[in-house]
Amino acid sequence: MTVLDRPTADTRPLLTRPANRPLLALATLMAATAVVVAVLALVDPVQITGHNGWIKPLKFALSIGVYAVTLAWLLDRLPARRQRLGRIAAWVVTVGLLIEMVIIVGAVAAGTTSHFNVSSPLATTLWSVMGTSIAVVWVVTLVLAALLWRSPDADAARRLAIRAGLVIGLAGMAVAFLMTSPTAEQLDDFAGVAGAHAVGAPDDGPGLPFLGWSTAGGDLRVPHFVGMHALQALPLLVLALEALTGPVAALRDPRTRFRIVAVASTGYAVLLVGLTLQALAGIPVTDPLSFAR
Repeated sequence: MTVLDRPTADTRPLLTRPANRPLLALATLMAATAVVVAVLALVDPVQITGHNGWIKPLKFALSIGVYAVTLAWLLDRLPARRQRLGRIAAWVVTVGLLIEMVIIVGAVAAGTTSHFNVSSPLATTLWSVMGTSIAVVWVVTLVLAALLWRSPDADAARRLAIRAGLVIGLAGMAVAFLMTSPTAEQLDDFAGVAGAHAVGAPDDGPGLPFLGWSTAGGDLRVPHFVGMHALQALPLLVLALEALTGPVAALRDPRTRFRIVAVASTGYAVLLVGLTLQALAGIPVTDPLSFAR
């Protein structure tokens, strides 16, 4: 018996309405936060390290909201005997992400930075608390990935998309830990900052509109972003393949869908590795061909 024909009683549709209240409440709060900080970005464009300070909480609110909905959907796919663990994990993740968001918004309101800021005892404490909360969220996500690994599903392509999305997503989240070490320049001339997004260029240098990714050097936010969103991209691929089973006869074969997801998952993982190496080499995301030269 192969992974493609393993019997299971689980025939739930892939696209379901999540029911986890803490995570859905977090997603709702992040949507409201995104609206508020978007307005503030227009009416109160406070400049922090040369950029509109409210853009950072806007990006984080959108990212956290999407992550909360995705995690709520994944938790609904846990077997009944593991639902209690899922509910506990949801509360831990919700509290951890709320802590991060409060610190980010509070720092902007105070006209300063939140990430890598060790310029005072208070700033150092807040940065440590935020870093700890995110580390806890990562560990909890890892535990949930282990619980979901054997979660039953009638379709092998679905199982692979969820598993690969979780593994690649965790790897993408882990890229953030590479940002927390002080650079050689910071060690030589300490100015209250320990860590950076960019490699080979200052964080306050030129970058892509809205995203802020450095166009003068490498930027670890690129693989971080791309890797994290494997959690959405691969399940959405399966959803698209299933939606096309009507007009595309070849996709009615579950083995065909499985092979497509396998190729996409492998390609996504290779892309994540490549983007990480490119960033560490100090090569801008806008100049990917220089990485191959």
